[in-house]
Amino acid sequence: MEKSYLSIQNVTKHYGSFPVLRNVNLELSGGKILGLCGPNGAGKTTLIKTIVGLLRDYEGSISVMGNPVGAESKASISYLPDVEYINGNLNGIKAANIYRDLYKDFDENILMELFDKLNLEPTMFVSKMSKGMREKFQLALCLSRRADIYIFDEPIAGVDPASRDSIIDTILSNYTKDALLIISTHLIADIEPVLDEVVFLKDGEVYLHENCDDLREQYNASVNDVFREVFKW
Repeated sequence: MEKSYLSIQNVTKHYGSFPVLRNVNLELSGGKILGLCGPNGAGKTTLIKTIVGLLRDYEGSISVMGNPVGAESKASISYLPDVEYINGNLNGIKAANIYRDLYKDFDENILMELFDKLNLEPTMFVSKMSKGMREKFQLALCLSRRADIYIFDEPIAGVDPASRDSIIDTILSNYTKDALLIISTHLIADIEPVLDEVVFLKDGEVYLHENCDDLREQYNASVNDVFREVFKW
């Protein structure tokens, strides 16, 4: 039996009286790339925030590498949120110093190699960077850790097709290969070729969790076509 990297059991989350997540159950193992897919408002970001410990007021349980959500689980996850979070007073050198203290799995050599590949200057402050440079900066920080689980929340939303390809290529070239890689997106066509498994979230519920090859065979269609059929108006 495969080791569970991420176990989500009966997780339900409300905002006020409105249920955003409804009895979510998932068992995910390492060495796989998983697409967490659904339209805007399906609950993808809320689910991610419960996994990484940003939301704690929920029913059910989450286990990360055998640990409940907390300091130990956070040490196992490298997370790229869907919003900018880096302070403008930081540059690559300062960020490396902070990450060295925060994360045992941080590899400064990887960070500097990524800065070089992404044409980022380690001494340039975030406040002086363009939007695209800031996105690259955050991506490099996320990939500079040798984590057990990587979670990217909508990493290709709002960027042009060429940049999408570059982001995906950068992720695939630099994450730890035996890790669990989760990519949240509603742009299935752009990431379908790299996915091993897919989870469709619909109205806060797991509509399906399938191996991508099995899903294509079952429906005689691409994962993207299945997605479009499930979520059409």
